[in-house]
Amino acid sequence: MSANAAELVAGLLLLFFVPGYTLTKATFPEWRVRGPVATLRLIEIFTLSFVLSIVLTVLVGYVLLSVGPYGFQAFWSDPLLETVLAVLAGIAFVAGWLRGAYGTTPPSPTPVDAGEEAPPWPLVQELDELRREERRVRHGLRQVPAGSPEAVQLREELDRIQAEATRLKAGREEEYAG
Repeated sequence: MSANAAELVAGLLLLFFVPGYTLTKATFPEWRVRGPVATLRLIEIFTLSFVLSIVLTVLVGYVLLSVGPYGFQAFWSDPLLETVLAVLAGIAFVAGWLRGAYGTTPPSPTPVDAGEEAPPWPLVQELDELRREERRVRHGLRQVPAGSPEAVQLREELDRIQAEATRLKAGREEEYAG
């Protein structure tokens, strides 16, 4: 690869990817390309990186055009645009590093202030657990004879699980209504 080709690749990455990628990682440090949503997350990161890089390039070019006494003129001998984009990418990289974006484990979510309403995630998790239990009990009911003592016990457990789920949903609806 010649020097001109290397400069071209570095310039294209700097204009179309790196600033947006570092800004994306600084903004969303908890995003990881793993698990069942890895492909979707990868597409989101690359798309957001590309779009943000173009936006930053246009904004920096506009500022340089407005600030300079004779306007902005892009010359290979004066890579002012690339320098400013590299500095912005460096700042975003440091911010992302401090927020834990480049670690192996994602940072923990920020705590909710005491004055704000509690997030619904614990309720959602508890309802998911109840749904799993309900599926387990229903499967057990299909496996045992209908009139057996075990079937009666499983039916009571199923009723208890459904009543608990109904109670949790009604409590959350009361919170919203009140």
